Amino acid sequence: MAGIRMTYLTGVVLHAIACGHRYGFDIMDATGIPDGTVYPALRRLTTAGLLESKWEDKAEATASQRPPRKYYRLTTEGRDAHETALSRFPGIAHTFGPASADGAAG
Repeated sequence: MAGIRMTYLTGVVLHAIACGHRYGFDIMDATGIPDGTVYPALRRLTTAGLLESKWEDKAEATASQRPPRKYYRLTTEGRDAHETALSRFPGIAHTFGPASADGAAG
């Protein structure tokens, strides 16, 4: 699995993204994990090739009167890692539901 250790935290972050929580604050809201933990995890998962990221268009963010969001999505390897996480930590599947329509963008 692309050189990353499968921990409960890794599994929760992957599951949040699989459920449609696509940007940092949305992932934090869904999981209750603080920013000092979520953002380093997102960087590690991206570096390991489990996630891809893309900045939203600045004009869209400006129109919504907020800073641009960095959206994340699972790669093929990330989907495999998510399945591994659900097998290793079955309780993750029941931690939270799908994102709202706003959180599912990206």
